[in-house]
Amino acid sequence: MTDKNKSRSLWGDAWYRLRKNPGAMIGLVIVIIMVVVALLAPMIAPHDPYQAFMDKGLTNLGSPVGPSSFFPLGTDQNGRDLLSRLLYGARVSLTLGVVITTLNAFIGILVGVVAGYFGSWVDTLMMRLTDIVLAFPFLLFMIALLAVLQPGMKSIIIAFVAVGWAGYARLVRGQVLSVKETEYILASRAIGSSTSRIVFQHVLPNVIAPIIALFSLGISGVIIGEATISFLGLGIQQPQASWGNMIQSGASWMNTAPWLVFYPGLALLLTTVGFNLLGDGLRDALDPHLRR
Repeated sequence: MTDKNKSRSLWGDAWYRLRKNPGAMIGLVIVIIMVVVALLAPMIAPHDPYQAFMDKGLTNLGSPVGPSSFFPLGTDQNGRDLLSRLLYGARVSLTLGVVITTLNAFIGILVGVVAGYFGSWVDTLMMRLTDIVLAFPFLLFMIALLAVLQPGMKSIIIAFVAVGWAGYARLVRGQVLSVKETEYILASRAIGSSTSRIVFQHVLPNVIAPIIALFSLGISGVIIGEATISFLGLGIQQPQASWGNMIQSGASWMNTAPWLVFYPGLALLLTTVGFNLLGDGLRDALDPHLRR
């Protein structure tokens, strides 16, 4: 069997097991829906998410308005359509989730592969740096860093990437250590293959499976983290829509207008559950010990 057929069999088998996992498929459907909604937000949003409908006479006293035919999910206290802001908030959350997780994975893979493959003092230096990053309380470190930086998407990306890569580095380093002494790696060294060829053609393909699962789970973690930071007032700032700052601004209206918190909270819950279910399913589907 050729390497191409083996690769096809691996991923085909993983897809087969993923399809047999009801939770993973539910997560996949939720993720697809959320991604489509975020991409099509400008076309499906009924109103401008920044427009205050004061001319309707509905919010002239600064009070939210409940769901109606004109405002399917009601308005916030500033007269802005909640559904439109919810859809645009999905764009913010998913964009940050994908961008931050991709950067975390890239840096973590680079550090993990170098540390695991070369070993010696390189491994010691990089893993001690990783340990230092992992030792910091994540939320407190984020709050301190964002308090120094100017609030916004760029600051959130910098803060999350500053600490988020360490988990990937630790995972990849362990995977590289487990495969670098296998027979096919030793054979590649014996025939004079370059280090880059060994890493890209033999090492990385054999450690990519757990990274894919961690990537899905990582997006969920970033979305929750961004919502937490925005809720505390250090993340996405008004008037830009974010699920976190929508919950924060609606918290004071819980008794009279609970929909201000319920709908963004529900969107946050469904999105994170979807990515978590998909990540768990990918982890099980790509586990080599479960292959028959």
